[in-house]
Amino acid sequence: MSTRGFTNPSSPVGIGANPAVNGGVSLHYQNGPAAAYQPLPLANYGGPHMVYQATHKNPVVGGHYGSGYYLDGMGTAGLPLSASGTFQGHPVVYGTRHGQPSTSVPPAAPGYPAAPVPHVASSQGYHPTAACLSSQMAVGLQQAPLVCGATTAASCTWTRSAPSAPHISAANSGDQRPQPSGTRAPAATSPTPHVTPEGLHYGYVANSQTPLSSASDDEEEATEEEAEEDEEAGAGTSSSSSSASSSSSSPVPTSYGALEGGSCPDPVPSQASKSAKPFGYGYPALQPAYQQSPPPTSPTPPVGGPPGYQPYSQPYPSVSHLSAALGGLSLPHEQLEGLRPVNLLQDRNILPGGPVQAPVPNLSSDLKRINCSPDSFRCTLSNIPQTQALLNKAKLPLGLLLHPFRDLTQLPVITSNTIVRCRTCRTYINPFVSFLDQRRWKCNLCYRVNDVPEEFMYNPVTRSYGEPHKRPEVQNATVEFIASSDYMLRPPQPAVYLFVLDVSHNAVESGYLGVLCQSLLENLDKLPGDARTRIGFVTFDSTIHFYNLQEGLAQPQMLVVSDLDEVFLPTPDGLLVNLKDSKELVKDLLSALPKMFVHTRETHSALGPALQAAFKLMSATGGRISVFQTQLPSLGAGLLQSREDPNQRSSTKDVEHLGPATDFYKKLALDCSGQQIAVDLFLLSSQYSDLASIACVSRYSAGCIFYYPSFHHIHNVVQKEKFERDLCRYFTRKIGFEAVMRIRCTKGLSIHTFHGNFFVRSTDLLSLANVNPDSGFAVQMSIDESLADTSLVCFQAALLYTSSKGKRRIRVHTLCLPVVSSLNEVFAGADVQAVTCLLANMAIDRAVSSSLSDARDALVNAVVDSLAAFRSSTSGLQQSGLVAPYALRLFPLFVLALLKQKALRTGTSTRLDERVFAMCQFKSEPLAQLMRVVHPNLYRVDRLTDEGALHIKDCVVPQPPILQLSAEKLARDGAFLMDCGSVLYLWLAKCCDAAFLRDVLGFPDFNSVPADMVRLPERDTVSSERTRGFVTWLQESRPFTPVLHVIKDDASSKSNFFQHLVEDRTEAASSYYEFLLHIQRQICK
Repeated sequence: MSTRGFTNPSSPVGIGANPAVNGGVSLHYQNGPAAAYQPLPLANYGGPHMVYQATHKNPVVGGHYGSGYYLDGMGTAGLPLSASGTFQGHPVVYGTRHGQPSTSVPPAAPGYPAAPVPHVASSQGYHPTAACLSSQMAVGLQQAPLVCGATTAASCTWTRSAPSAPHISAANSGDQRPQPSGTRAPAATSPTPHVTPEGLHYGYVANSQTPLSSASDDEEEATEEEAEEDEEAGAGTSSSSSSASSSSSSPVPTSYGALEGGSCPDPVPSQASKSAKPFGYGYPALQPAYQQSPPPTSPTPPVGGPPGYQPYSQPYPSVSHLSAALGGLSLPHEQLEGLRPVNLLQDRNILPGGPVQAPVPNLSSDLKRINCSPDSFRCTLSNIPQTQALLNKAKLPLGLLLHPFRDLTQLPVITSNTIVRCRTCRTYINPFVSFLDQRRWKCNLCYRVNDVPEEFMYNPVTRSYGEPHKRPEVQNATVEFIASSDYMLRPPQPAVYLFVLDVSHNAVESGYLGVLCQSLLENLDKLPGDARTRIGFVTFDSTIHFYNLQEGLAQPQMLVVSDLDEVFLPTPDGLLVNLKDSKELVKDLLSALPKMFVHTRETHSALGPALQAAFKLMSATGGRISVFQTQLPSLGAGLLQSREDPNQRSSTKDVEHLGPATDFYKKLALDCSGQQIAVDLFLLSSQYSDLASIACVSRYSAGCIFYYPSFHHIHNVVQKEKFERDLCRYFTRKIGFEAVMRIRCTKGLSIHTFHGNFFVRSTDLLSLANVNPDSGFAVQMSIDESLADTSLVCFQAALLYTSSKGKRRIRVHTLCLPVVSSLNEVFAGADVQAVTCLLANMAIDRAVSSSLSDARDALVNAVVDSLAAFRSSTSGLQQSGLVAPYALRLFPLFVLALLKQKALRTGTSTRLDERVFAMCQFKSEPLAQLMRVVHPNLYRVDRLTDEGALHIKDCVVPQPPILQLSAEKLARDGAFLMDCGSVLYLWLAKCCDAAFLRDVLGFPDFNSVPADMVRLPERDTVSSERTRGFVTWLQESRPFTPVLHVIKDDASSKSNFFQHLVEDRTEAASSYYEFLLHIQRQICK
C-alpha cells in the first residue's frame, strides 16, 4: 500500500495514524480487563494525575496538558454586600469581598442534591480514566501506542506494541471505574401516558407490582456519577458486551450474582456463542426477512459530456459481463451498478441531476423497510467487511455518522414499566433481535438468549397477547422510551437559560445587542420549558454586571462586581429567576439593555471572569449558557493576545495557531460538563478574536459555536439577517438536558475515536450536558474479530436525556447492515458522502495535531489508495485511464472540494478565525448540512418550469437539475442559485433576462438591482411564484434558515460566489481535471 495511506498506523501522513487531538485517542489494551490497569504516578510522566473523592473512593481524573490542578469541595455560600448607587439611571449594588473567597462549586439549590465533583477529561476523544491513561502516552505519527501490560499500579511497566493493525482498538473497555455495590432503589412507579407532538405514542402500562424488566437491573449502580455514565444506568454489569464494552467493566463485581445475590445466573456459553444463523432462527414469519433478496434496479447512469472531454473509448460492461469479470458475484443489480467502472478522465457527467442518495443496504425488503433512516444513522460502508484485513485492502475508513436528536415528524413514543434490554450487553430490544419462541429472544449484538418479560407479551397497538415480536419496539428502528425513575440520578432539572453578554464599546458599536434583545423578546414565550423554567442575565466589559430580577422588585437591579481575580456572586437569590413569575422584569431588562451602555467608553473584555461567574451561578442546577462575544478577551483569567499575522493569510505554507493558546477555556468547559452545563458561543467580530482558544468552552461542554465575521447591524445587512434567523431557531428549537449517549455494535466490532462536541466519560459513552437537534457526531470503528460466522451486524445508539418539560427519555436508533467477504462487495456498498464527511473530521484532527499540509496530503492519498485498490481488484476488466467504481465516482470531486474549503485551503486569503470556525463546523455538523458546505448545489432559476415539480401544500415547487460547479455552466444571460448550506447566493449575469429581473426581482434592468438585496419581493407573476416557491422550499428544508444574498456579476462580493466553483482552476488550486490527472499519476507510480 501507499506509504502515506490513511489506514497505516506507521504512516507519516495517513489520517488514521494520528491519535486525534480533537476527536479522540486510539487505545490498545492487553492481558486482561481494562479496569485492572492503573496509571503511573504523576511524577513519572506529564499526563493527568489522580484525584480521589472521599465519598465514593472513586478515581477522577484531574489536570490537563500535563498541568495539575485539583477540584476542591463545597465552598461558602453568599457574600455580604456593601455600597449602592445608580448607573445611567438604574439602581446598582456594588459587591465587595469579605473573608476568603470561594473558588468551588456553590451549594445545591433547594430540592437538589449536592452537585458531585465534576469529572475532568482530556478532550473530545477518550476520557483518560484509570483504565486508559496509557493512551496519553501514544506518541507521534510513526510510532505505535504505548501499552500497559500490568494489572496493578505497583507493577505497571510500559512497553511498545508492534503496529500490527491500522486502527488501535479498545476491545476491553467499558466503564473502567470500580463500582462498589449499593442498595436497591425502590421500584419505580409507572409514568403517566404522555402524548407527544413528535409522533406515535404507546401508553400501555402493566399492572405488575414489580416489573420483570431490564430496567430493574439498573439499580446496580453504586454512585450517582457512575450511574449517569451509563445512559441506561447499567454499564457496570456488562460481561461480554459488544463493541468497546466486550469485557467486564468492573474488577469488583463481575457478575449479576455478585450484584444481585445470584438472582440471575451468568449466561450459558452455548447461548451466547455465535452461530451461522444468529438472527431470527426458528420463530415465525419475521425470520425469512433475513434472507437477502435483490433490491429494485437503480436508475440509468448519465452518459455523454461537454466538449473538451474525450468520449468513452470502450463500452461500459453490462451487468452480466461485470458479474462474470468479478468472479460471478451474486449481487443484486443495484449493488452491481455501484461497482460498475467509470473512467473519470473521459466521462465528466458523473454528477446526478438530483441530490446524492445514500446507498441502500443489500437486505431483504422487510429489513429495508424497518431499518434506521440514513438521515439519523449512516455507515461509511453499507457492506461490512468480514475482517480487518479485508477492510485494509479496500483502503476505505469504517465509521458511523449520527444525527441522533434530529427533528422527526414520526417518532414512536413508548410508555411502559418494562424497558426490555439484554442482560449482558444492555442492548435495547429492537427489530433485529431473534425470538426463539414467545418466551425467549436472542440479542443481535452479543447473541445472549434473554427471557421475555411478562408485560412484553402484551401488544398495546393491537391489544393482543402472546405476540412480542409485533410490539412497537420490535417494529421500529427508531423509538423513544419514557424512562422511569430508575434512569434518574436526581429529579429532572428544569430548563435553565443564562445569557452572558459583551457590552464593551466594540459590542455596542456593532449593534448586536439590540438585535438580540428584540429577538429574545419576540421568542420569550417560545423558549422550551415548563412552569419551572428559569432565566438570568450577566453582562460584562472590564467589570461583571449581574441583574437581580427577583419577583416583587419594581425594576431590575444591577449588581456590579469589579474583582476579576476572585469572582463571586453578589447575592445568593434573584440572579436566576422563574421566568413565569418574573416575566415582566425580564421584558423590562431586555428593553433597557440596548440603551444602558450606548455611551460606554470601556474597550476591555473580561470574558474569562464572566464565564467563571456564570459557572458559579449555574452549577447548582445545570442548564445552558449563551455567550455573546465581540472581541479578543483582554482582562482577567483567560485573557488572550493576538496570534494572527495578516500577511500569512494567503500563505501556501502550513498555517499556525490552529490550536488553543491556553487551556483555561477547556478546563472551564470540563468543569461545566461535570455540572451539566453547556456553553454556546456566539462570536460577532470584525477583528481577530482567537476563536481557536475560546471555542474550547463550547466544544468540550457539548455546546454550539456561531460566528458572524464583520457583523454590523447597518453596514452588513446579510450578517444581520443571518443572525436574526439563527436566533429565532436557537431560541425555539427543542433541547435535551443532562444527556448521555452510548453507541453499541455487534460483537467483533469496536469504536476507537469520536468526533463532535462532547465530553467522553468512557470508551463508548459521550456526556452531553445539552443536546440539540442540529448537532451531528461521527465515530471511527475497527474490526477486532472475524465476522465470518454472521451474515448481519448491527449498531445501536441510545440517547438518554431530560426534556425541557422535565421528562426523562431514551431515544434509540438501531442500524442493520450485511457482512460481505469480497473486496468488490465492499466497494459496491461504499457511501461516498459518509466517507467524505468522516475523512473531513479526521483531516481536521490531523491539521490541528500535525500540520495542514499533512492533512491535505492524507486526503489526496485516501483517494489514491482506494482507487488503486479498486483498480487492482478489477484488473480483469482492463480499463485504461482513471477508473473508479460507480459508488465512488464522486470521491475525487468531493475531496477536491474539501481541499478548497476555508478549513483546509492554502494560498487563498483566509482569516484565521474563519478557518477555525470552518473546522468547528466540520466537527459538529450533521452529514446533510456538511455536504451542502463541501459541495454546494447549483441551479439555473431564470427558466424554471413545472416539469417534475413537487406539489407541497397547494404550492408548486420546481425541481431544476443540479449543475456542475464550474463557470462554464454560467450563461451570460442567466440567473443561478447556489445552495451553500447556511447561505443561498443568487448570481445575476450582466445580460440577465430583463423579464426575470422585472417579474421576480421587481427592477427594470440589471443596473437597478441593489447590491444588498436579501429578500425576494412577492410579485403576482408566474416566474415570481416559481422562484419564491423553490427558494422557500430550500430554506425550509433545514433547521437554520439560510439567508438569500443577491450577487451581481459586477459586484465586489462576487468572489463569495465564485470561490465555490470547485471544478475550476484558481491561482492557488488545480481544476478538477488537473486533480484527476494528479491522482492518475500517483496511482501509476
